[in-house]
Parts: sequence; structure tokens; C-alpha cells
Amino acid sequence: MAHDIDLTDAQRADDAPDSHPDARTTRHRNKGTTTVTPALLCGGSGTRLWPLSRKSYPKQFAALMDDQTLFQAAARRLSGAGFQAPIVLTHTDFRFIVTEQLASAGITPSAVLIEPLARNTAPSVLAAAVHLERTSPDGLLLIAPSDHVVGDTAQFLAAIEAARPAAMAGKIVTFGVTPTRPETGYGYIEVASDTPQDAASLKPRDIVRFIEKPDAAHAADMLAQGGYLWNTGIVLASARTIIAAFSKHAPDLLEPVTAAVESARPDLDFVRLESASWAETEEISFDYAIMEHARNLAVVALDTDWSDLGDWAAVWRASNPDARGVALSGAATAIDCDMSLLRSEDEGLQLVGLGLHGVIAVAMPDAVLVADASRAQEVKEVVAKLRAQKAKQATEFPKDHRPWGWFESLATGSRFQVKRIVVHPGAALSLQSHHHRSEHWIVVAGTARVTVNDTVSLISENESVYIPLGATHRMENPGKFPMVLIEVQTGAYLDEDDIVRYEDVYARK
Repeated sequence: MAHDIDLTDAQRADDAPDSHPDARTTRHRNKGTTTVTPALLCGGSGTRLWPLSRKSYPKQFAALMDDQTLFQAAARRLSGAGFQAPIVLTHTDFRFIVTEQLASAGITPSAVLIEPLARNTAPSVLAAAVHLERTSPDGLLLIAPSDHVVGDTAQFLAAIEAARPAAMAGKIVTFGVTPTRPETGYGYIEVASDTPQDAASLKPRDIVRFIEKPDAAHAADMLAQGGYLWNTGIVLASARTIIAAFSKHAPDLLEPVTAAVESARPDLDFVRLESASWAETEEISFDYAIMEHARNLAVVALDTDWSDLGDWAAVWRASNPDARGVALSGAATAIDCDMSLLRSEDEGLQLVGLGLHGVIAVAMPDAVLVADASRAQEVKEVVAKLRAQKAKQATEFPKDHRPWGWFESLATGSRFQVKRIVVHPGAALSLQSHHHRSEHWIVVAGTARVTVNDTVSLISENESVYIPLGATHRMENPGKFPMVLIEVQTGAYLDEDDIVRYEDVYARK
């Protein structure tokens, strides 16, 4: 939010449910409606969690807290009884990661909408509403970022259920969390004093104002006073209500986003929003476009641990530090340390802290962050500096994820590169050739079906094959388990753009 917004009684009355243009119709048509369609937002780069989160593989797709990713946890949390299959909004670079992780979580989306350009959350929310409105105009849409951690899922689901009647009556219902500390990384919501202040109450409350991320003194004052909630950015409203809000408060977005949805085209299992119309949309958040202006608002309090994992300090808090305040992950060891976070993201890389106090240390195969914990919010400035230096670690993840699996570089030198390649069961790389390199493939797990020009053969574990420069070739995994091979490239030019594709089941060019 750009500034604090006060919602006066007159303004609230002006947009009360009965006077809202769609309220009576919405309430009537939704009588008996029991399901909610989650809209999972999967954009963003999460630069404050570098080096684990990067532009090519942001934090929502990482297993930050346990063996499931934040995106998978969000999708599972919003599935089952009372929920329709989710709508997922993401960028083209993440489309196969989304479907792979959803499949692994046992969830089939109703639609994966591909945004041609990053345009922040307002166009994304409107696109989800327009998409749902075509089949269920009064259906309820739960807008949810896919990178949050929620401690008590049962309480969260109860809060959604408590918000349903207000949303069906034409309200835009957001969710707030009872503060436990003077946090400066979150926005706040001030709740009207004439509504229940008991944190355990799930009754929707009136909103007095939204407050931009405060300084430490202001945050401490609000914590002491009570009557304030952290703003989660999670919203429940009908598709019709959301569209009406954009029509009233952000009309410039309505036409291009609607056109982008109506002219969208299918691409495999995805829906690609029409690019020319989408390019006309303003880059603006849902908070700025709608929540700062709408008056038909309410908030439900969540009495649970919650975090948007906005920086490494938040990850430390959510990682259950020990009695000395030390949180460890992976191959990490702490000796005489306190109030510190040590994470090794490579099983072969030992990270050892000795005598540390208030330190964040995160080790990746290609980059290491060591920071004062009190400056966790400044990690994004590290990424900006690395970008200015044109360091690939600023944006590129060590593992390059593709629709068929992933690969990583193990060693590079003059005129050679060694990679580990993992191919999913039943997956196949494109039929391709290279102008500048030859390749040697050594299978180390599983079996590969290999095409070299007109010859097709099965290559088993401990066997190898040579791909001459210019040869048309493809590798496939015909088995039921991941296939792993080591690829040795030799030649004058080894970058990934030296690929000529002839056939590709994933419709890449």
C-alpha cells in the first residue's frame, strides 16, 4: 500500500453489501453454494531469499520447510472438501514446474493460465475472476499467494468457511493474522473497535484502514494497543464482485485483461493469455488497484502461525530454532553458535559455523550467502549488485528445470562441459542437433532409448553412446523410474542456444 487508508462510516455504508451493485443478485444466486475455487499466484522472484530463490526458480517451488515445496503445500492446503480444482496463474518459464509439482502432490488444476508478461497481482487476480466468471459468475474465488506458511491448517480452513457468507453477500473478505511481535516487514489492518476483538472469533470484522509496512516504533505501538492484524494478502470474493470492483476502481485494466482471457489459446495442458492485450495492462498490485479503494471490505482474523517467508529471518523463525536460537538444514553443523540460521542446500557441501551470533549462512553449489541476521531484508540489494556485475548466479538456478526433468553442470573448462541429466519416467527430450559440439552420454541409472540419426537403441546402466557433431539425436526414458546420465560435451561453443529442434512433444521452439 502506498499510504494508510481510512474507511469512514459513510464510505463503508456507500459500499455496504445491500448497496453493492451485485450484492443482492450474488447473495440470491449463491444460496447453497459450498465450494471455493483457489487461485494460486505463482509469479515473483523472491530475491530476499537468494541464493536459494532466483528468477529462474523462485522460492515457491523450493522445499524450504520440509520435503514439499511451498507451492505444493499451498495447493494441498486448499484442496479436498469445499474446494474446486485450483486455477494457477504463472509465467511461461514456470509452466512445466507447476504441472510437475502439482502431479507430484496428486492435484489436477482446473486451469493453468500463462501470463505473457509479469504484470504484478492486479491483472492476475482479474484474469482468474474473468476465467471463473465465464462458467460460474457467482462462484467464490480464493486469491492465495503460493509461498506462504500456515501453521494451523484446520484454523485457516475454518476462517475461510466463516468468511464465506460475507463473500457470498458481495463483500471482499481479506484475512489478517494476530501479531506476535513488532514486525516491520508486513502491512497491517486496523480493525473497527465496535467489532469483536477476541482473536479466537472468526466473525468478519469491519476495516478502519490499511497501514503500509511501519517502522519499528510504529509497529511496537500497534502491538501494544491491539486492534491490528498483519495483512496476509489472501482474499475471498465472488468472481462477479471482483470484476465489479475492477469496473469501479480500475476500469483501465478491465478491457485488456478480459480480452486477454477471451482470446486465450490452449497450449498442451495450459491456457496462454493473449499477449497483445495483456501487454496493455498496467503493472500494479491488487492492493493498490482495488483494496485501497473498495469499501465493501471485511477481514477475518487468523489465530495461527503464519509467514510469507519474505526473508531469511522469517525462514529462521519458521524453522523451530533450538534452545540457543540455532536452526540447521542439510549438511550444516553449529559449534558454540546462537541466534543463527545455517543451511546447506547440497548434500556434498558441509557448512560449519563456529562461534557465530546472529548470522545467516546459506550455501548452494554455486553461491554462498553470509549475512548479519538483522539485515535480512537487504539481501535483495545483493541480487541487484550481482545483476549489475552480470553474474549468472543472480538469476540462474544451478539446476536447470525442463519439462522432461532437469540438468546441472558438474564441471566446465576450455572446450568441454560435464552435466548430470535426470529424465522423468516416460519423458523425452526433443529431436535435435548441434552445430558446434559433440556429446558422450553415459547412463548411470535406468535405461535410455537413444536415437542417433536413423539408429534407435536401448542404453542400459554403465553403457554409453557417442553423438557426433551435427547428428540428429534424442534421448527418452522408457522406464518407470528416473533415468540419470552423465553428458560430456566437447566443442568450440557449449551454450544452451546451440540447439536445432526438429520435433518436441512439449511444443517448444
